[in-house]
Amino acid sequence: MKNNKIISKLSLLLIVVLGLSNCNKYVDELPENRSFTGSTDYTISSNMILPLIGTYHEFNGIEWECFPLISVRGDDVNAGGLGDQQDFEATDKYSYNKDYWMYNSLWQNFYQNMLSANSAMEQVALYQEYAPNKALGDQYIAEIKVLKSFWLFQLSRVWGALPVPPTSAPSELLVAPLSSKDEIMQMISTWMDEAIPNLPAVRPNERTDVPGGVTKYTALAMKALANLELKNYQEVASATGEIISSGKFVLESNYYELFKIQGKLNNENIWEFQYSDLGQGTGDNYAYLYAFFGPQGWTPAVAGSGDGWGFYEPSLKYIKFMLDRGEKTRLETTVIFTNRGIAELTSDPAYSTLPAWISNTTPSGDVFNDYARALFASGKHYLPSNQLTPGRTDYGTNKNFTVIRYAEILLMYAEALTQGASGTAGTADQAVNLVRERAGLSPISGVTNDQVMDEKYAELAMEWGTRYYDMLRLGKTNELSYDGRSFSADKTFLPYPQNQVDLLPILGQK
Repeated sequence: MKNNKIISKLSLLLIVVLGLSNCNKYVDELPENRSFTGSTDYTISSNMILPLIGTYHEFNGIEWECFPLISVRGDDVNAGGLGDQQDFEATDKYSYNKDYWMYNSLWQNFYQNMLSANSAMEQVALYQEYAPNKALGDQYIAEIKVLKSFWLFQLSRVWGALPVPPTSAPSELLVAPLSSKDEIMQMISTWMDEAIPNLPAVRPNERTDVPGGVTKYTALAMKALANLELKNYQEVASATGEIISSGKFVLESNYYELFKIQGKLNNENIWEFQYSDLGQGTGDNYAYLYAFFGPQGWTPAVAGSGDGWGFYEPSLKYIKFMLDRGEKTRLETTVIFTNRGIAELTSDPAYSTLPAWISNTTPSGDVFNDYARALFASGKHYLPSNQLTPGRTDYGTNKNFTVIRYAEILLMYAEALTQGASGTAGTADQAVNLVRERAGLSPISGVTNDQVMDEKYAELAMEWGTRYYDMLRLGKTNELSYDGRSFSADKTFLPYPQNQVDLLPILGQK
């Protein structure tokens, strides 16, 4: 839904969110919409940054519907029902409609972003011919390559085989062959090998030119994720081990606040979508539309704070799993309860007595009232009303959106070691116990792969469909059949959107 982006301008976003104070003279123009033609003066080397900024603008401007579609399948999350998005609810239950608008929107938006990324790299290369600092151009191209890899990675996990645009020309997609999912993941791994030497070896929040921008460690994380899909566990261990050994990242001690304002550009974050209301109660606001995740009714601690649509909730299966483990820190952060949800939970005799801390009031004092579409709400997509900038009322506004965290790196490293890889950044026990310690759990020893996967389930629920894609990769698809759902192998990928099949004949040949 490109025409409905909340982020519609780049000017203050450059200054405040990306922190490009040295680019103020460019802020009156939108790089993604600028026409690079034969009239462009590529000898003005200071303009070489513009294509890069346009690509960051695309990245931070992710459409609200993309994440829910990528992440709704899995036994950690349910789609809220009783709404006007029946096909979204059906997708959660593995019933797919190739004509559903969300399918086409995700495809169209991410492909458009990849074509724009290709164009940006081509433009940087043209500037680079005249630039005195060619290494800077290499860095910009590397950053764009990592951004492009994110979009391709997500699309391939959703659809499997895809045509990969070789240049910025949309017409080339008409003749591009289908690359298998494995081929795409290997492609991404190779791109990251090309990018890593040209990227700064700092945390994203240590960058002074583009705070929160892509770094060497972002590329290593993408390489690890791609190789995890390939089950190339040694490559996973090497990439994640390098991140761990850098000593750059630490787990945020307060798990609850990690997903709130305190989590913005946190030392745990390896990648995040960045948003800002500029610290002002009125005027420009660059925000993600978190209303999708919010309750349909609540009594916020700060009166007048807006609610949401109720389309995304943690599953009962996940909640019971966490209760069985004696979890509080992660359960209280990940799940927001309603009285109706508590009643449903206690109707199971095994959970008739719940910990005293479980209530429909969050630790921040917001009360989540009963609403029709869901029994619970996602705490990871919740911003307490008392953290809203005074004057702002939209649900969750000013909150960043996490893409990759250090906790996931630690658990991927442990997973790779339990799959037979060797590591140089400590043991699987050490990696897992760092995550468990933050969650208030006792350490374990001789960690197994099953225990690592349980830890990933507990730690990464509601984030990017990690649980769904883990269970697919490990062949544990029986976990995906729960609460009346029945998963089968033919439901692994979504069907190609019919609009795209009509445009790209090769999709209909698969």
